[in-house]
Amino acid sequence: MEGTRFRLYPQPRFLEEYAEPETVYVSSPAGSLAPGPADHRMYTVYPVGKPRPYGIAPGPNSDESVLSPPWTGDVLPPAMPDAEGHFDYLEPGTPQFLAAHLFGTVRFVLDIWEDYFDREIPWHSAKHFDRIELTIHETLENAYSGYGFLEMGGDSKSGKFEPFSLNFDVIAHEVGHAIIYSEVGVPDPTAATGEYFGFHESAADLVALISSLHFNSLVEHLLRNTSGNLYRLNAVNRMAELSGNKQIRIAANDERLCSFAQGWVKEHKLSQPLTGAFFDILVDIFHECLVDYECISPQMEDLSDKLLATPDYAPIMQELFDEAYAAKSEEFKLALIDARDIMGTYLADTWQLLDRNDLNFIDVARAFETVDRQHTGGRYHTIIRGNFEMRDIGLVEVGPQLEPLGEDSHANSVRTLQPSV
Repeated sequence: MEGTRFRLYPQPRFLEEYAEPETVYVSSPAGSLAPGPADHRMYTVYPVGKPRPYGIAPGPNSDESVLSPPWTGDVLPPAMPDAEGHFDYLEPGTPQFLAAHLFGTVRFVLDIWEDYFDREIPWHSAKHFDRIELTIHETLENAYSGYGFLEMGGDSKSGKFEPFSLNFDVIAHEVGHAIIYSEVGVPDPTAATGEYFGFHESAADLVALISSLHFNSLVEHLLRNTSGNLYRLNAVNRMAELSGNKQIRIAANDERLCSFAQGWVKEHKLSQPLTGAFFDILVDIFHECLVDYECISPQMEDLSDKLLATPDYAPIMQELFDEAYAAKSEEFKLALIDARDIMGTYLADTWQLLDRNDLNFIDVARAFETVDRQHTGGRYHTIIRGNFEMRDIGLVEVGPQLEPLGEDSHANSVRTLQPSV
């Protein structure tokens, strides 16, 4: 039986090339999803009159009461499946489309990563909740994956409210946090390192990045605009983009761990050397796949490595990529898909090898190398080790936490709130 259709925005809809959503199939058989949408893993609600987001009540006069799912108050009418069980008929601009987009994105991302894990990924809240609640809270200027829920607010900094329930990157990032809490675990507060929280943010960004590469329209747009030269700033390495010219995190960054030898303040910044190393590994594996498909020569691949981070890279390499892509565009697409799936599989296997307590970036790097040996006998060892060392991972120790975590910190948020029993 075929899956269920949804329409999802691969990137923020204010970007002209992504103004129209793309129709995708999720694994749920057509007709199996209940109104909401809902299934045996999760259900979607659009609360009316919800006083605050889930978590501990904020403010100096708070009694520290905890608001947790399920929401039992009023809700807007749910998104209904059509006669064949699909949700792609819903029109953007309606609350029901928001709910369907949120559910469809979570299911789409879970499908991708459960394929990489080769099994179902349980929720880390399964002890207390049979299903998680996907909820939309319009006054929340953030998004959280917490114990038993995933709650989406929005961004209004531009003067116009942009709901995160329509932002694939934000939703996928939060699903990434849920995957890590399930597969690596929530650390003992006395044993949690700054690098654990940096790793968490990096992993969530990588879940979003790899997941976005499962949109056919995004892959084709990316390759047309870059000719496969992924070191150009492009759609896939803009994480949780909030406007046409602003990114809050960029995977193709130049951050090195030596910047944090004296200490760290924000886990988002601390995550960037690890994310940057993985992005560079992805690009290098893509280049290896291009050689396999005879799209580029080994000499061109070597030249790319030699010129990287030099002023000569862009003018020389872009012309070579333009020529190569024009000759074999379909093979470029196959090579990128192969690299995407190698990276996704390696990450899933790596995360299962990690210990949640006393976690450091070098643990992540060595586990990733182990996975490469298991899959290929170490074909990518030089690539992997070189990119981690270029970011000082394994060469520099991260210093202490220099300031208390701020209110915007996800390491000290509703995400890490769990029942005591």
